[in-house]
Amino acid sequence: MAKSELEAALPLASQLKSQVSSGDAVGAVESATGLSSHAKEAAALTDDPIWRTAEVIPWVGPNLTVMRELSATVNDVSRFGIGPLTSLAGSIGLSDFKPVDGRVDLQPLRDAQPALADASISVNDAIARVRGIEAEGTLLPLVDARQKLLDSLLEASSSLTILNKSSQLMPAMLGADGPRNYLVLFQNNAELRSTGGIPGAMAMVQTNDGSMSLTQQASASSFPKFPAPVIELPQETRALYGDNTAQYMQDVNFTPNFALSGQIAREMWNQKHGVQVDGVISLDPVALSYLLTATGPVTLPTGDELTSDNAVKLLLEDVYARYANPAEQDAFFASAAAAVFQKIAAGDLEPQELISALAKSGEENRILLWSAHDEDQAILADTTLAGGLPVSDDSKQNFGVYLNDSTTAKMDPYLEVSISAGQKVCRNDGLPTNSVQVTLTNNAPVDAATSLPSYVTGGGLFGIPPGNIRTNVAAYGAPGLYNLGVARDGARIENQGGSDDGYGVSKVEVELAPGESTVLDFQFLGDLPSTRPVTVQHTPLVYAIETLPLVVECGAVLK
Repeated sequence: MAKSELEAALPLASQLKSQVSSGDAVGAVESATGLSSHAKEAAALTDDPIWRTAEVIPWVGPNLTVMRELSATVNDVSRFGIGPLTSLAGSIGLSDFKPVDGRVDLQPLRDAQPALADASISVNDAIARVRGIEAEGTLLPLVDARQKLLDSLLEASSSLTILNKSSQLMPAMLGADGPRNYLVLFQNNAELRSTGGIPGAMAMVQTNDGSMSLTQQASASSFPKFPAPVIELPQETRALYGDNTAQYMQDVNFTPNFALSGQIAREMWNQKHGVQVDGVISLDPVALSYLLTATGPVTLPTGDELTSDNAVKLLLEDVYARYANPAEQDAFFASAAAAVFQKIAAGDLEPQELISALAKSGEENRILLWSAHDEDQAILADTTLAGGLPVSDDSKQNFGVYLNDSTTAKMDPYLEVSISAGQKVCRNDGLPTNSVQVTLTNNAPVDAATSLPSYVTGGGLFGIPPGNIRTNVAAYGAPGLYNLGVARDGARIENQGGSDDGYGVSKVEVELAPGESTVLDFQFLGDLPSTRPVTVQHTPLVYAIETLPLVVECGAVLK
């Protein structure tokens, strides 16, 4: 009977999600009422004295315990998580994130904040509770039910976290308490930097009472080399990435720590233009292509039609074949960014597609945000938008791989990157070796020296043959792990070892001719074997990649 009640409740939860989003207040209340009734009945059926007594019976008991705990969890989520959300149906929906005549109405977001916060807390509490349920050795349907419930809660938590933090951040960021200015950096993945690509086109956006306006545009090339770092860099950053990080606007994101990049860019903008912006936002052409799925095609002043399908190729390849002058390239980037911004600000978009585009860009670390306001930055701190160093938790052991171009050209669309990671115990002391393998391949045409524009290849400047790609690769271990070093194509190589905010770092430089490939193996010694999957946070590339599982061979482990 309890199983039947829970099975009846689950479809209503999925139905309720779409009803709340669409603003169907009547349907949402009906679904919530039905879900609550089924969940309450399942909890009541599994929480009487006879059931509790039966839980002590060998073999049978653990199954009853799991069933009771699952039922109680669903009931609590229904009461404390879904209940608050149904109060939002009809008062806020995805359309509230859509600008109308250049302005977002901020009041619905403010009104929704308490309910979203309560729902988010309830779901996160439920996740912790389900993770604590010991289902090993129980019946397979119960094991599956626990996992399905956990997966559903994790999905709900992700969506609620975005909505909850948005409701806290957006009113202030959009000028609810007075005008704000934000510096927007458009990163160009054709020349890689740790957080994506070299900053090229730039813009300042002003917000005020929900309205947004583009007030100024510039290019990174218009900034001088500052005679000294514009802010005091941490000693570790200077050792790994050099003073150029805080002297050239194009190099502010050598470091993978975007909060530091944001502070540097803010001060450079202030020294050149006399405005202390309230924050720094970064996005790349791939994120722009995602946004174009929401806005539809955009016509540029040049007559080009920018679409979600052609944006990356047009902005990262075609523009260099068309314009040899860097100033003209920057102007093209600026016009593309301005055209998309104006369409979004005017509300000429599909809200559902916009939310999906922003979520996808955030998951791939293609949109980053740093706020000069401490209260805003505290909200951002544990999100992908903050652009922080890799964080490990109960669900994963997370490493970092960051790429910086040193070809000083635009060859990185031809750089193919794959990443795999794994762990194995190969030592007598039982300590595990974590291995992160990075495979780099130069896919440029063999005749790249003559078939590609010199602005793309670098033209042989800095002693790099045209067509070659030179890349700095930095691998970050998890805090507390010991850095074992690096192997290239199976042989140990020298590397620049160091640390960054408690993370052990190995850094190497690789140069590849067209058609050449190499495998870098970064290894870190753990303190205890982990059953958590090994994951890797990495520089966003022109294309999306996934970390592949790696079978670590003990013969390849560095001693």
